[in-house]
Amino acid sequence: MKNSSFVNRELICTTLIVLAVSGLAAWAANSKTVPDAEFAKSTVDFGIVVSDLDKSLNFYKNALGLKEREPFEVTPAMGGDSGLSDNLAFKVYPLVLENDSTATNVKLMQFKDAPGKKVDNSFIHSSLGVSYLTIYVKDTTAALERAKAYGVKPIAKGPIALPEGFPKGIYLTLLRDPDGNLIELVGPKK
Repeated sequence: MKNSSFVNRELICTTLIVLAVSGLAAWAANSKTVPDAEFAKSTVDFGIVVSDLDKSLNFYKNALGLKEREPFEVTPAMGGDSGLSDNLAFKVYPLVLENDSTATNVKLMQFKDAPGKKVDNSFIHSSLGVSYLTIYVKDTTAALERAKAYGVKPIAKGPIALPEGFPKGIYLTLLRDPDGNLIELVGPKK
């Protein structure tokens, strides 16, 4: 049988070793440099080619309430070299929900001399590709009143309550922009 002073020393040494190893592990975990994120922004911007820029700007700014940022030009060379256009110049009109540096940009543009083909936006399953834009609102009623003032009405039976399994008191409403693109408003009614 070991004497008690030896057991106490052994216990103290073991405890010190455990504390030292734990401390080193904690220090190592805290001192690791976190690799940079893969992406420069946490949002995704997207562009919408429209048939009538004035109508679309009116819809997105006034009926939906987005704010316009400074438009910018794309030269024929940049359009062609990047693959965005067939050497056509165009102007891009960025719109945001809120004016902050992290806001998603909805970028509107029109090609009067080379109009594109409309996609079938009857339902989200009617065509492949991007099918709708979701905007989260604080008050569905207020958002719909603003849209209604500009002649925009919900489609189908909207607003409808989200089903069980989703947060209670949240509604979904679908609208269409001037080109028929689906806009989904999601939020509570007040």
